[in-house]
Amino acid sequence: MATATLPAGLADAIRDDASLRRFLHGLPGVDQVGIEQRAASLGTRSIKKAAKLWAIDTAISMVDLTTLEGADTHGKVRALAAKARRPDPERPDTPPVAAVCVYPDLAATAVEALRGSGIGVASVATAFPSGRSGRDVKLADVALAVRSGASEVDMVIDRGAFLEGRYGQVFEEIQAVKAACGDAHLKVILETGELGTYDNVRRAAWLALLAGGDFVKTSTGKVSPAATLPGTHVLLQAVRDWYTATGELRGVKPAGGIRTTKDAIRYLVAVHEVAGPEWLTPGLFRFGASSLLNDLLLQRRTQLDGHYSGPDYVTQD
Repeated sequence: MATATLPAGLADAIRDDASLRRFLHGLPGVDQVGIEQRAASLGTRSIKKAAKLWAIDTAISMVDLTTLEGADTHGKVRALAAKARRPDPERPDTPPVAAVCVYPDLAATAVEALRGSGIGVASVATAFPSGRSGRDVKLADVALAVRSGASEVDMVIDRGAFLEGRYGQVFEEIQAVKAACGDAHLKVILETGELGTYDNVRRAAWLALLAGGDFVKTSTGKVSPAATLPGTHVLLQAVRDWYTATGELRGVKPAGGIRTTKDAIRYLVAVHEVAGPEWLTPGLFRFGASSLLNDLLLQRRTQLDGHYSGPDYVTQD
């Protein structure tokens, strides 16, 4: 295995397959009952009005506005980009989203539509969502995304290899994708709903961080369960502990099934309490979502106007 600029203990962990296995299986186990209870408890925190408006604007600024359907068109991507720039055209003080997330063959369209906005273009790759293909095909997928101008790449790990304990193979594939990304940031999708246990989620997160992932991401949104609060707690613990060990800040992206403002605020509370306030920025926390933005905009109008605005007041995706 290739070595990295890491503290001695972590550099030793990636020396070879056996060392990586020992490290991953030596991580502290996750207390399932404890983490689920803490997630549920933090999810009941109430937010006062001024803080709620801040939370809504923060959540909007963290959205990766996503379309990943077989029927996607260039026109749909342009419309999504327009919404990303001005989520609520009647309220110009509404912050733009963090990025637009599309398939690689549509990344160039998104890049052109968002030029000059400062909004990122994220592209899924590596045979998304299954990850079932050869490495040469996966790297070609990444190359297309990067060549098209994507500033972020969301890859999927080979869950079959991970579940069979072929950690070195997964590690080397993430490293290869990271190298192919060039200057683009790499988000590593773990598909936590397929990993079976929180211990596996923790191991997969650390594996991704060791291999160079800039973000660890819960899910593709194509598998149920997708993002969950307890699973996201595990990822937040991993990036917090990574920072303690290395001094490097890495990000977390829950994706799939986060649809309401209430859901988003629960995740922001978790970020603050589990990782820390430093992670309350789009550079370190994202929501992968398609419908979440609409509810955030409706609730933002409610906070500002003092009455509920119906869905007719925002564009529907």
